[in-house]
Amino acid sequence: MRYLQRIFCVLVILLTAHIPFLTAEGMSFFQVVLCLVLFLIINIVPSSTSRKLPKRRLRVCMDGCELLIYFLSSVSISVVLLVFTLPGLVDNQLVLWIKDLICVAAVENIVFWNGIIRVYLTSAQIGVKWRMIGIVCGLIPIVHLIVLFRIIRMASEESIFESEKIFKAQELGRESLCRTRYPILMVHGVFFRDFKYFNYWGRIPKELERCGATIYYGNHQSAASVADSAAELSARIREITSETGCGKVNIIAHSKGGLDSRYAVSLLGMNEYTASLTTVNTPHRGCLFADYLLEKIPESVKKTIAEAYNTALKKMGDEKPDFIAAVTDLTASACFQMNEKVLDKPEVYYQSAGSKLNKASGGRFPLNFSYQLVEYFDGPNDGLVAESSFPWGEKYIFLTAKGKRGISHGDMIDLNRENIRGFDVREFYVKLIAELKEKGF
Repeated sequence: MRYLQRIFCVLVILLTAHIPFLTAEGMSFFQVVLCLVLFLIINIVPSSTSRKLPKRRLRVCMDGCELLIYFLSSVSISVVLLVFTLPGLVDNQLVLWIKDLICVAAVENIVFWNGIIRVYLTSAQIGVKWRMIGIVCGLIPIVHLIVLFRIIRMASEESIFESEKIFKAQELGRESLCRTRYPILMVHGVFFRDFKYFNYWGRIPKELERCGATIYYGNHQSAASVADSAAELSARIREITSETGCGKVNIIAHSKGGLDSRYAVSLLGMNEYTASLTTVNTPHRGCLFADYLLEKIPESVKKTIAEAYNTALKKMGDEKPDFIAAVTDLTASACFQMNEKVLDKPEVYYQSAGSKLNKASGGRFPLNFSYQLVEYFDGPNDGLVAESSFPWGEKYIFLTAKGKRGISHGDMIDLNRENIRGFDVREFYVKLIAELKEKGF
């Protein structure tokens, strides 16, 4: 049905684009009006199948993709027709051919701009990068077609994927899938915040709440030593348990947040208030490349970088950001010392997850750059942390995606809000917390 509709729409666009030639061949006034009316309808409602999508944004995005498909199909046929009819023209037919060319250009421009504007305004997945590439490459022959194909694919996959997630969320029983006994405390990693000015966890919390989870955040500073961050987290856990009477929390901690949480549970008495601790892409054994950088970079350079970072984060609300202390505690040597004294508590359930990039190009800047450095010192990694550093606790989950891309450190918290083929980050966390619920946590 969908393909028949596309054929019909492309045919209408072709007939409208070649009205000058067709009227010369005997096309009636009624037929011309009919073509124009159908052309108008197609530009208003490009596809009947998109009406089934659950959100207006997704419907508009899919309609834009359909218009761009119509454009590519019809303009290709029109170009072939115009090129093949040109050599056989005599003088009195040349004027007609030029009129036909102008009409084709006008019609195809209407279809193209109607489609591309819809996609640009509604698609989240094409991002700033592909919007700019589309603008820059718009006038480069062949290249602009390749870029347009990519934009259509990304936007249409987004509409289908997001629609399926919404329909899945409406399934019976899913609204309580993540309703755990104890609330979820999400703990961010280093150099980021989870409150005021930045949403660290992307689309994940909303999806978890849709499935019944109760979510809290660490609300600690972006950069500090493990001990200082752990102290902040301990105060936060006491605050949550005191105000809600929940007794305990389930901690989901990303990156350095996992080290901070382990320290709080083991040495600051938070084992009494923690049912489970799940660490995600946490450098439990540190990063050798961090040792190397701290050793090789001149003190003056380190001081300049640290002062710039600390000054910026103070303006954003951090009271005592400490760039150097945070980086130092991520070194392999510091983590080795930490692991000797920060021991697991038997009453707390520990598990971990980690991912890896398959190639440097799979990660976005700066992870595509740091990947090579980490690989040299630590081996396969997620752009920041080595695969060998992730495992901790009773259960370890390893994740990657097929092809060149893989899954980066940032992908594991939906940092770029990007849909990745073969990996649904939101569904990963839903499953993770659903399993905690099954265990009675």
